[in-house]
Amino acid sequence: MLSESNIDRIIEMSWEDRTPFDAIFLQFQLREDEVKKLMKKELKFSSYKLWRERVENCATKHAKKRILEINRFKCNLQRTI
Repeated sequence: MLSESNIDRIIEMSWEDRTPFDAIFLQFQLREDEVKKLMKKELKFSSYKLWRERVENCATKHAKKRILEINRFKCNLQRTI
């Protein structure tokens, strides 16, 4: 069971363009499909639709689609993790 703070963190990471689903899996053991289910459950439907559209069009969310120059999971705000 995920704590409320972990759910908030997963949602935050999911919205970040540079954080791939692999990073979420490493920290929370949630696969991409599980993240999508969590987002659908936790967000308003309109927000979920916007997020899904953003994810589908964002190459940095999927490690296999990322360009080689992006080689980190964490953004500068995640230094404490």
